[in-house]
Amino acid sequence: MRPLTIITGIVMGSAVSISLGLVVVLIIFFFTGTELPRIQDELVPVTASLGWFAALAGASVVGFIGVLREYRWSWRAQLAMWGCVDAVGWRFRQ
Repeated sequence: MRPLTIITGIVMGSAVSISLGLVVVLIIFFFTGTELPRIQDELVPVTASLGWFAALAGASVVGFIGVLREYRWSWRAQLAMWGCVDAVGWRFRQ
């Protein structure tokens, strides 16, 4: 594997795992939301975060497939993935 493939795989794995973790949090919120009113305040930010990381996961999966199979359009997919990485970094900066 080439280094770009490995880096793309790391981004993909991280984005997918964060997305799945946020889905689990939303499932927990769904079952305990009526018992704890504080959770109601967190529902919108967690859902928005899931959207950001799901977009990053989708772009990185397409980028990984493109780089792994050496498709001609893989540079476009890489550009989209790195744009998503930049957007997520900008969104969640401190």
